[in-house]
Amino acid sequence: MKKLITLLISFWVVTIQASPLTPLKLDHPQDTVRSFYEAMQDYKNGLKLGDDEKLARIQDAIRTLDLSNLPYDARFTDGKKSAIFLKEVIDRILVLDFDKIPTDPTLSRWRLKDTEITVSKVNDGDHAGEFLISSETVIRASEFYNKTKHLPYLNGSGLGAGFKEPAWKNYFPDWMKKKIGGLFNWQWIGVLVALLFGFIFKALAEFVVLIFKKMTSRKTQSNRHQMILAIEKPIGLIAATAFWYVAIYSLDIDGLPLAILIGATKVTLSVSLVWAAYNLTDLVKNYLEHLTEKTENTLDDQLVPMVSRALKVFVLIFGILITIQNLGFNVMSLLAGLGLGGLAFALAAKDTAANLFGSLMIVFDRPFKVGDWVVTSGAEGTVVEVGFRSTRIRTFYDSLISIPNSVLANAKIDNMGQRNFRRIKASIGITYNTPTQKIESFVDGIKNILTKNSYVRQDNYQVWFNSYGSSSLDIMLYCFLQVPDWTSELEQKQGIYMDILKLAESLRVQFAFPTQSIYVESLPHPASQ
Repeated sequence: MKKLITLLISFWVVTIQASPLTPLKLDHPQDTVRSFYEAMQDYKNGLKLGDDEKLARIQDAIRTLDLSNLPYDARFTDGKKSAIFLKEVIDRILVLDFDKIPTDPTLSRWRLKDTEITVSKVNDGDHAGEFLISSETVIRASEFYNKTKHLPYLNGSGLGAGFKEPAWKNYFPDWMKKKIGGLFNWQWIGVLVALLFGFIFKALAEFVVLIFKKMTSRKTQSNRHQMILAIEKPIGLIAATAFWYVAIYSLDIDGLPLAILIGATKVTLSVSLVWAAYNLTDLVKNYLEHLTEKTENTLDDQLVPMVSRALKVFVLIFGILITIQNLGFNVMSLLAGLGLGGLAFALAAKDTAANLFGSLMIVFDRPFKVGDWVVTSGAEGTVVEVGFRSTRIRTFYDSLISIPNSVLANAKIDNMGQRNFRRIKASIGITYNTPTQKIESFVDGIKNILTKNSYVRQDNYQVWFNSYGSSSLDIMLYCFLQVPDWTSELEQKQGIYMDILKLAESLRVQFAFPTQSIYVESLPHPASQ
């Protein structure tokens, strides 16, 4: 029976215990002021007892404040300061009686008696219909505190928020306590000192990296050395911005100056991290190239440059989005907003999309590969690079032509680099006065030259006395060379032609060239001139 009663009591306690996700009561001014004050009182007790759960209650107090006019990056820090200052002010000027605070949800605003501390109804946004301590009150909280900090706490009040100004500020001369441009003079000095020390940290980080660079300089192709080269420059900036980030919060800066300095630091840190990641993509490229060298397939050789470019583009885009997100903008809503102009964007980017699909067709259909000699309607030369947008061809007069991949995907491409055999087609003209026996010997000699050449395709070559030319007897030479490239083709072609010249010299066969003979039937008699 006792166990049953104990279980029932435990069940009852659990059911009445507030959920950790129970929303704050902000339905009217009394709810808002009560929620704020009770949360701040718990926070003060948490400071005294070292209770983390009670210390976290200041977040509930911040949620009762209208922070819409504060920079996003400064909302938590400024909201926390404003909540502490308001609790300090209230406990110095009056003892709250919650029953006297109105509960009418139709009110638009309510002001604490004899103060400018105001609670206003929010009409739009996520807090529409709720009552929050007004944004002007939040902004002026430090002003209210400076005007009342000399007053003692009232009997029966919560005795403040446990706030004590740092003792070291009392040692500053008066000129350092003056405010210029949103910062005290001592804060300006602190910013300059922090900036100087940040550059010192940058130099130290780069010096450490330089030491590691020298230690790995013997193996310049190692992954460790390549990684050090990639982070050599960005690492100093990362170290500096990390120091600046800590220093800014240590200087007790708030408001718009805090938002500007933190925003600039976040942008600098993001740029340095993206810079390092962008450089590290070359390390990935080198690793992929090492893997592709072990395979005979040429498809992966073409994919590596494209994957490398895609990775760099991804790093840049992702880095930009993360930077925007860190500055307080909602990236998802921003991308959704871009969707409104999707049609216009698609029309503007249709050529880019066509080139992208063209590059995929080239990679997977493989009409050519890097290093092939190709002939198209627009260019002739050696393929040096296949990119996302275009293919680059190095012409034989050493210029570089870029052809959009969408054009190449639909163009007629003559891939000279994929030939199994290289054709030689020539007409050798000899003089008309060459005896028939020499003609036959010359033809047979050329056939013999081709037979002895191991690079000539033996099952398909033709050498014949083929035609009577206008000034020569023409012998047709038609054969195929089995060579890997153009240089080898030229080398073997020269060898065959030189052997034919030697054969002609040995047989005393003369090569013909265009000539004209003029026959005159009679000449005028000298006496008639």
